[in-house]
Amino acid sequence: MAFRIRPLALGIVRRGDALLVFEGRDDFKGETYYRPLGGGIEFGESSKEALEREFGEELDAAITVGRRIGVLENVFTWQNRPGHEIAFLYEVEFVDAGFYRRDEMKILDDPATARWVDVAEFRDGRKILYPYGLTELLSADQ
Repeated sequence: MAFRIRPLALGIVRRGDALLVFEGRDDFKGETYYRPLGGGIEFGESSKEALEREFGEELDAAITVGRRIGVLENVFTWQNRPGHEIAFLYEVEFVDAGFYRRDEMKILDDPATARWVDVAEFRDGRKILYPYGLTELLSADQ
């Protein structure tokens, strides 16, 4: 098995004090976690272009990519397998304001659902937000 570092672009979409995230599950750890939408950066693609493509694939949504709020390195284990990611994090806004009125959004290319979760639930430890360091980055960015 070849191991590699995976470059990611993740979009920080806010609705008031809530963040748009999808819920994931690591059955090996018995852990439910949350992560902003986005995904892998393809060869020859900028991180901003990757975000635009990913939001199109995941929600059929057009977005405006704003400023980069940070870059986080995440070395982790998921489903008992090692992973290593470099995540570029950007402020993102939906072009269609109707997306902000939806409480849940089915992710089209994955059996997951995106929903709004209050950032306070991550800060006080009620819910887990990945990548590691994002909760602190968001707190510093307030």
